[in-house]
Amino acid sequence: MDSQTQLTTEELNEIIHLIHTQHGYDFNDYARASLLRRVTRCMNIAGFKTSYELKYHLTNDKSFFAWFLETLTVNVTEMFRDPLFYKDLRDKVLPTLASYPIIKIWHAGCATGEEVYSMSILLQEAGLLNRTRLYATDLNPVNLEKARQGIIPLKQIKDYTTNYIKSGGQNDFSSYYTAQYDNAIIRKEYRECVVFAQHNLAVDQVFNEFQLICCRNVMIYFNHDLQNRAIHLFHDSLSPLGYLALGIKESLLFTDIKQQFESVNPATRIYRRKK
Repeated sequence: MDSQTQLTTEELNEIIHLIHTQHGYDFNDYARASLLRRVTRCMNIAGFKTSYELKYHLTNDKSFFAWFLETLTVNVTEMFRDPLFYKDLRDKVLPTLASYPIIKIWHAGCATGEEVYSMSILLQEAGLLNRTRLYATDLNPVNLEKARQGIIPLKQIKDYTTNYIKSGGQNDFSSYYTAQYDNAIIRKEYRECVVFAQHNLAVDQVFNEFQLICCRNVMIYFNHDLQNRAIHLFHDSLSPLGYLALGIKESLLFTDIKQQFESVNPATRIYRRKK
C-alpha cells in the first residue's frame, strides 16, 4: 500500500467488524482518524496494497493477527515519563495512600510495563511496596508478556535515569535493574509484586477496588463515548477518595461524571474521587 493510498471509511468499518467477529476485539469506539492511521501503517509494513489482502490474512493467519494486534495497539511509553507527574505522586498521593493497611493500584493499558515498574520504584522508596498490590492490564497479550519479562534496551536507560532524577529520585537508578548484554532487566522484587492480566477497557468490567488508578495516554485513542465509559469504569473501581491519573493530553472534560472528581493538580492530570 503506497503512501498515497488510503482506506475508505467503509473498508475500515469492514476491518473493524471482521476483527470483532473473528477475534473478539472491539475497536468500534476507538477514534477513527487515529485507528485509520495505525491500520494504514500496518498495511504499509506488511506490504499490502488492498484491504482485501489485509482481511484475508486477518481471517486465515493467526500469527499475522498477533503481529497486527501488537503493531496496532502499541503505546509509546517510558519509565518516569512526565517526571513532574511522578513528583506529584511522591509528594501528594503516596503520603495519603500510606494510611491504608493494604494499597491496591491499577495500571490500565500498561503497554510494555515501564510505567508500572516506575510505580514500584516509587513505592519502594516510600517504604510502601511490601503492602501494595499492583495490577497491570492491557488489551494486548504480547505487550503483557513483554511487560512480565521487565527487559528494557540499555540504550534507553540514560533517558530513563534523567526522568527518574527529575521526578525526585535520590538513589542510584542502576540499583533497580541488572545489565545483561544490551538490555537492562528490572530486578526480581519489582517484577514479582505486579499481577499482569488481559483486560479490555471497551468491554470488560470492574474487577477490584483500588486506591489509585493510572490510565495514561490510552484514552487519546478512544472516541468521546468510550472515554466516558472508561471514566465510569474507573470511578466505580475506585474507593472513596481514591486517585485517578490520566495522561497529560487527557482530561475529564467530556465525561458526564466530571463533578464526581476533584482535581489534585490540573497540570499533571491527577484527580480524586469525591465521597
